[in-house]
Amino acid sequence: MFADISRFSTRTLAMSPAATLVYVQNFFAWVSAEALHGRPGIVDKYIGDEVMVVFSKEFGSEDPFTDAVQAAAAMSRHDVHAYGPHIGIASGRVIVGYAGTALRYNVSVFGAPVALAARCAAVKPADPDKVVSSTIVMPSSDWRDRDLDDVLPPELIVQSDGSKVPDSQRFELLDERAVAMKGLDEVAVREIHNTGIWFPTHSAENRALDSLHVLYTNNRYWPRWETPEPSAGAFSHMKPLDPSI
Repeated sequence: MFADISRFSTRTLAMSPAATLVYVQNFFAWVSAEALHGRPGIVDKYIGDEVMVVFSKEFGSEDPFTDAVQAAAAMSRHDVHAYGPHIGIASGRVIVGYAGTALRYNVSVFGAPVALAARCAAVKPADPDKVVSSTIVMPSSDWRDRDLDDVLPPELIVQSDGSKVPDSQRFELLDERAVAMKGLDEVAVREIHNTGIWFPTHSAENRALDSLHVLYTNNRYWPRWETPEPSAGAFSHMKPLDPSI
């Protein structure tokens, strides 16, 4: 599973490098806390604003593909800061191994499904005017004949009498379509769109600016000659420390 932040370059264009770093770190922390907490997914790597997660029976999944889709849906359901992630999923045989030299190396996952999942994450909706909060794209051969409500059951709403009723399904499974992918010709894909929209009172961008400002006011940010500004109206009661400290 690959997931990245929608419109990342545009949203961080006016940010300082430090604020951009905090912005990305907040995204990764959110992914770990919301989508992966209590799930068998293993984070393989972070690449820029992108995260790669592996699900496998060897890592505790009974159905790795379903676990990946459910983790992706959890990211979408709890996207309170409106990162609007693009998510791609693909399955198949891969290998985990060391790559690099004796001077520097790391452990990663290799195989065709890795490239395919990354390509799926980059697929744009067929209708550019359609407004959705996030997309989950996978090859049709992986989805097969699964039922959406079986893979992603609607959440339960607690009534005043304590009873629980299913909420309306916010996810929409689109019909199969062929998509041209670099180096792969056309691939038949299925897409799951989240039709619910988040309107956060505190955006991810403002959260990053405010987090950086808190680091500065607590003397945990260097260089001290650069004063990071908080978002408009936030932390207005806090006074910056003497930059000469």
